[in-house]
Amino acid sequence: MKLLDSDTCIGILRGRVEVLQRRATETDEIATSWVSAAELFYGAAKSAHPEANSALVVRFLNTLPVLEPDLASARLFGALKARLAQSGRLVADADLFIAAISLSRGATLVTGNRKHYERIPGLALENWLRA
Repeated sequence: MKLLDSDTCIGILRGRVEVLQRRATETDEIATSWVSAAELFYGAAKSAHPEANSALVVRFLNTLPVLEPDLASARLFGALKARLAQSGRLVADADLFIAAISLSRGATLVTGNRKHYERIPGLALENWLRA
């Protein structure tokens, strides 16, 4: 499974050819997280055209599963946050939730923010935003 981070979802919504082509040729199941969905709705709400952009987000989210947290991802979130806090290398909670959901599902996180997520041990990463 590939779990799309918010920046990759935005690439799709903006029609970035390399991201659209990669999604079209991907053989693994593709999903996103509830956190990324919330971030997309936030972006739509603060845009110049909130109703149209919110409708676009809904249409996009209807094309793939939106994964919610479960007990396994909550447990991972807690363990990861404690470990990162001890090392002084904290990650924002929203990104940590995304990482925990990805890890708990055995998914590869598709993100342009590799440097940020590389702090999380065991998290498989891909970047579809790089041409």
